[in-house]
Amino acid sequence: MSTPIVEVRNLTKRFGDFTAVDNISFDIHEGEILGLLGPNGAGKTTTIHMLLGLIAPTSGTIHMFGLDLAKHRESILQQVNFSSTYISMPFSLTVEENLKVIARLYNLQNIQERVDTIVEKLEMKDIQKKLTRKLSSGQMSRLTLAKALMTEPKVLFLDEPTASLDPDIVNKIKEFLREYQRTAGLSILYTSHNMREMEEMSNRIIFLQHGHIVAEGTSDEIVQRYGQRDLEEVFLKLAREPKGK
Repeated sequence: MSTPIVEVRNLTKRFGDFTAVDNISFDIHEGEILGLLGPNGAGKTTTIHMLLGLIAPTSGTIHMFGLDLAKHRESILQQVNFSSTYISMPFSLTVEENLKVIARLYNLQNIQERVDTIVEKLEMKDIQKKLTRKLSSGQMSRLTLAKALMTEPKVLFLDEPTASLDPDIVNKIKEFLREYQRTAGLSILYTSHNMREMEEMSNRIIFLQHGHIVAEGTSDEIVQRYGQRDLEEVFLKLAREPKGK
């Protein structure tokens, strides 16, 4: 297998006496979708924030593209982007204006062409000129995903990317992401509480619980290991286990 594009080693984050992430290690390879699964409070968001350089680890290392994130944050993050249903965009700008601002921040070329292309692919033509404050939650989800893909990243962190979307749009976005992954060699860290979606989208899955990795492998491997019928049953089993078990 190729050298990992993302390498996480012995990553720990403490907030006072509370350990949010506890000595986790994992890799993401080029063109791979790694599912990050776990109940609320398991450490998923903290892990993503460390990968984005938004908070510093207490200990451990993060390397992307062979570079140490602590030393090469700016150059690494030029090749990385993030989408979450919890991101806010400037409400006084239109969808198109928001995307153009992102393009200028990243010094992108052919900005209008990029905007038109991503708007078409995510079926946003009808809201392209709409003020962001007038978007529905589903439309906002598409805008934050478009924002992340505008920069043509090599690594993409997706936090609940299809939340608030109707099933038809969800299916189209999943198809779009898989095609983008294949053609661009995009590596993705993907979180969702939709177990079927995790099974469909992820090449591998890591399951976080109480800040620890408690399971890792393909969805089939994890289901077999825990003797359950599907990934949802594994999720319920692991999520209900008391801390320290």
